[in-house]
Amino acid sequence: MRAMRVQAPAGARQAPARPARARVAVRAQQVAGQGKVYIDPVEKEAAAFAPATVANLGPGFDWMGCAVEGEGDVVTARVLPDRPGEVVIEGIEGDGGRLSLEAPKNCVGIAAIETLKLLGAAPSCGVGLRLHKGLPLGSGMGSSAASAAAAAWAVNSLFGCPVPKDRLIYAGLASEAAVSGYHADNIAPALMGGFILIRSCDPLDLQRLPFAGDLWFVLVNPRFEAPTAEMRAVLPKEIPMKQVINNCAMGGSLVAGILTGDAALIGKALDSDAIVEPVRGPLIPGFAAVKEAARAAGAFGCTISGAGPTAVAIVSDPEVGERVKEAMVAAFRTAGQLEVNSAKVVRLDNDGAKRV
Repeated sequence: MRAMRVQAPAGARQAPARPARARVAVRAQQVAGQGKVYIDPVEKEAAAFAPATVANLGPGFDWMGCAVEGEGDVVTARVLPDRPGEVVIEGIEGDGGRLSLEAPKNCVGIAAIETLKLLGAAPSCGVGLRLHKGLPLGSGMGSSAASAAAAAWAVNSLFGCPVPKDRLIYAGLASEAAVSGYHADNIAPALMGGFILIRSCDPLDLQRLPFAGDLWFVLVNPRFEAPTAEMRAVLPKEIPMKQVINNCAMGGSLVAGILTGDAALIGKALDSDAIVEPVRGPLIPGFAAVKEAARAAGAFGCTISGAGPTAVAIVSDPEVGERVKEAMVAAFRTAGQLEVNSAKVVRLDNDGAKRV
């Protein structure tokens, strides 16, 4: 289990450092008389998928996240000849027309622009992007991070994947900063998969935590939008020492559960946030009843996924998961008067972004 201290690229928010040259496995050409090195694509088109993510996991606010199997976003990147360095969003599906087609104003465009900067040489072409949204906006399942991760991996793939995933996190962080804030607990697992502990974003310092075996999550997304910026606005500015001690202990328990493969301990820790969930929960109609229903149906624990409104529960197996899922859906409908967009039982995703 090795820590990942990632060197910041030039221009990132991290302390200034000379960027390491990307491991380029493609042909770089020196343009005669110009003194500029260009990097050529090795494919004309590449498509990538990035999964949903669960950030915070209760007491792990802004420092813990994981990827889950199931739905996600797909970005297709294609070469635009004779348009070096340009990024163009050519189309978006599944967003209801809400997302901008201007690259600097869209998380896929920003991630693509930043990925090109990490290649180690100027691209000899431009990049056209098409986004298929599989995750709802403002869902608490890392929707923007999935788009950014898929875009970064698709663009990187066009050039033969010269940039490792841990450095592509910088491209995702730039994208997240424009949408929901400078935090890596969604973008890191969306790219790398598994559980990621974020020790620091400045400088970026990550730890991938291995989990042995299968881990099952129940994710229920109600028809209610909870924008991350609004949910961050309600966070307390001062926290009583008793709550701090609780969350430190539960955060340690969360890590211990992951490292020992103890789903019950993970669930108990996830269920015990005393700082963030108490102020965000009341903003999600019916959440308290959903949490109670999940535990009564056999879940080890339940909390808010990311900024919400999706509720996440940890269960022992898929059969229990189905019971818990139905109980959570019913509670959202009766106590919260909310219909449900999606309800599913899924496993931990250890792959993160991948080619499709």
